[in-house]
Amino acid sequence: MTTQRIRLSLTSILFALAAMAGIVTAVPAAAQALQAPRLGLPDFTELYEKQSPAVVSIDVTQKVQRSRGMPELSEDDPFYEFFRRFGQIPRGPRGGQPEREQEQSSVGSGFIISADGYLVTNAHVVDGADEVKVNLADKREFKAKVVGVDKRTDIALLKIDAKEQLPKVVIGDPERLKVGEWVVAIGKPFGLENTMTAGIVSAKGRDLPQENLVPYIQTDVAINPGNSGGPLFNLKGEVVGINSLIFSRSGGYMGLAFAIPIDVAMSTVSQLKEKGKVTRGRIGVQIQEVNKEMAEAFGIPKPTGALVNSVEKGGPAEKAGVEPDDIILKVDGREVHSSTELPRIISVIKPGTKINLTVWRKGAQKDLAVQVAEMKEDAASGPSKKGAPTPPKEKGKPNRMGLILSDLTDEQKKEIDVKSGVLVEEISGPVRGNVQPGDVILAVISKGTTTEAKSADQVNALLAKVDKGASVALRLKRGEQQFLATVRLNGE
Repeated sequence: MTTQRIRLSLTSILFALAAMAGIVTAVPAAAQALQAPRLGLPDFTELYEKQSPAVVSIDVTQKVQRSRGMPELSEDDPFYEFFRRFGQIPRGPRGGQPEREQEQSSVGSGFIISADGYLVTNAHVVDGADEVKVNLADKREFKAKVVGVDKRTDIALLKIDAKEQLPKVVIGDPERLKVGEWVVAIGKPFGLENTMTAGIVSAKGRDLPQENLVPYIQTDVAINPGNSGGPLFNLKGEVVGINSLIFSRSGGYMGLAFAIPIDVAMSTVSQLKEKGKVTRGRIGVQIQEVNKEMAEAFGIPKPTGALVNSVEKGGPAEKAGVEPDDIILKVDGREVHSSTELPRIISVIKPGTKINLTVWRKGAQKDLAVQVAEMKEDAASGPSKKGAPTPPKEKGKPNRMGLILSDLTDEQKKEIDVKSGVLVEEISGPVRGNVQPGDVILAVISKGTTTEAKSADQVNALLAKVDKGASVALRLKRGEQQFLATVRLNGE
């Protein structure tokens, strides 16, 4: 008997003895676990087959004015931009530039939400359109009517007339969507109809500049020009978002795409369908984020809520008793975790509705009843026209924060429309906070106590009493804007 056979025999004997003793009962389970197949990438074929018929491509035509002297060049021609920018165009007899009307076309995507022909896309896809054509996956073509457009959420509702029932998407719940979950997009990037791309959810609730009403879903799904307005599906085949924006330095995909959550979109759609426009609620406050230092200065347990910078005169909030430096913690019992959440909560409330605001004021919570008013689209204030007050000639000494302060004259108070305040003349040392020369300090907030700023000596004395390393909030006026800036005193 060879050595190999002896080893095999011994192994068989030991295995048999172990089995008789009940020792190897767990071996098959362990072996099965080791041999279990690993999960691979998801299969999107069934999702595409079921959902792509409800996805449409949109062709938009609009009439634009072009100079008659413009050479007959395609917009893709490298010399086209040269002639357009640098004016190498023959002039008219009076030095003018005769124009002619031309048609310009663009493409986008959309999806059908009801069997009777209502469909959704982005507002920027159909903005300024003279004609909108919708192409279905089965090659049918329809002229579409724009029912309504809402630029604030970038949503447009279209309607096509079809004789038979149309395929429609299933609306999902973006609240259940998780970061890391697989999602897919179907659309018309670069004019290529019914293109599917896949990726994962990269983040939720993204705040983008000038877009505080939409908590965007961020994905790494390949989104390119032409995908705008198309659906974002989860693996169940439910629409959870509308592909709307990309971050790009080149104009093409760079791994950062943003979709409007479908619940936000459908709330807008319902109003567009009902009355052709969207009405939103407002309470008349300017707010900012509460950071860690600010929470410490106001004596609030943790950084949360929306800090009220200013209250509109005669607005709903002022009538209800809301004051500057209040921190709005809840709306009808719903917690406000950040300042960006408050406009989203208020905007969806029907104007005229009475709500309860829970605010943090002077170290305690307080409930206030507010009647929501209607938001006007042109209500945003323009840039400040008033400059900073002219500082007096004599300058004081730097305080603990490195700020040189001075009292306001009666003329300066009248100029900037304040009853009292202290002018920041110069900054002579490093200050950790958003404070600039020319700012006017209106109040000092420390440990939940707000003290009105009446003189430079008073403010310097207040700051002298603050513990080393502690945070202080200053209510500042810069131009016509009021806001809070937190500063932490350096340890000495």
